Amino acid sequence: MDHVVYLDAKAREEEKLVDGSKTMIIRGAAGRKMPYGRVKEKDVLYFINNNGEGNINAKSIVKSVFNSVKMDKEASIALVDQHQTKLNLTEKQYQKWAGKRYLVLIEIEDFEKIEPFKLDKRDFGNMDDWLPVEDILRVKIN
Repeated sequence: MDHVVYLDAKAREEEKLVDGSKTMIIRGAAGRKMPYGRVKEKDVLYFINNNGEGNINAKSIVKSVFNSVKMDKEASIALVDQHQTKLNLTEKQYQKWAGKRYLVLIEIEDFEKIEPFKLDKRDFGNMDDWLPVEDILRVKIN
């Protein structure tokens, strides 16, 4: 399964993935929303910055996935703290994710820059920061 993942451009997430100071992606919410339960080991993540440029320009392989059970605020904060060296979150990102009831932690490997390409967003009425696309070729604009 392929996924398109939006990265926080202001937090320089892509740069941190390139230099290896970030090896884990986090998502979370009050309920079980995307990508909870939908990401598996060996899935391929394609990365796009959330700065409006619209190019997918990197990819990686999912090494491991952790879907939390429902947590209280303290347990959620402790989980983020435990993985902060891999997450490398800015203070603003930390405030956004730490404390969520459900967290998904995705460790990645084999991160690489790729020839940039555009994404056909027509099939995604509800644009989120995580899009399960099945096969990237289906949504790649040549």
